Amino acid sequence: MRNIKLIIEYDGTNYSGWQVQPNAPTIQGSIQNAIYKITGEELELNGSGRTDAGVHARGQVANFMTNSKIPSERFAFAINAMLQKDIVVKSSEEADMDFHARYSAKGKKYSYTIVNSRHPSAIMRDFAYNVCYCEKLDIEKLKSASQYFIGTHDFAGFMSAGSNVKDTIRTIYNIETVAEGDIIKIFYTGNGFLYNMVRIITGTLLYAAIGRIAVQDIPDIIKSKNRTLAGITAPPHGLYLEKVYY
Repeated sequence: MRNIKLIIEYDGTNYSGWQVQPNAPTIQGSIQNAIYKITGEELELNGSGRTDAGVHARGQVANFMTNSKIPSERFAFAINAMLQKDIVVKSSEEADMDFHARYSAKGKKYSYTIVNSRHPSAIMRDFAYNVCYCEKLDIEKLKSASQYFIGTHDFAGFMSAGSNVKDTIRTIYNIETVAEGDIIKIFYTGNGFLYNMVRIITGTLLYAAIGRIAVQDIPDIIKSKNRTLAGITAPPHGLYLEKVYY
């Protein structure tokens, strides 16, 4: 038995998220089917996390157990030959038997892309959230608001309903905002993130950037653990899983 680790990039537009679902295309299901065609093994692909429908990844990590004799580095080529072009295995390697893509993870990096323009982008329509230029974002307010989220906090107010997680304390190590013309990218690095946490923080930062939430109120909103005081849940298509740390 061998443990194979994969680094995966995907465009999540046409998928119902990572996790296998009945009668719906998913990233996990597509890759598992590809591996089955190669090895004849029905196996479970462990992902570092479950991205939602429409969410993208540049550095998703997964692993699976196999009895196949295929050289570890060749799995990437073999799997890619069986996949649609919107999913690509960027690398494959043999990992220690106790490695698990989810449970071995020490942290993650996400990004969120925004287009702040009068008219939406045709090219980026599935890859960024268009915020109409009529609501011009104050980048300095956005950056100032983001700094309040850095550190260890109880992020219960920044989690969507439907999660059964009991421990809502997480640590955000860094939030970096990069603005180039109409394109704004926010990068989040932390030890872990709750369900929709990045998207809710992003929505809160956007509210701060247009003055709907006062920057100085952010610490109290975090402490309140009240979801209704935070901003919107930004749509999924602007979100990218960039990297998983081990």
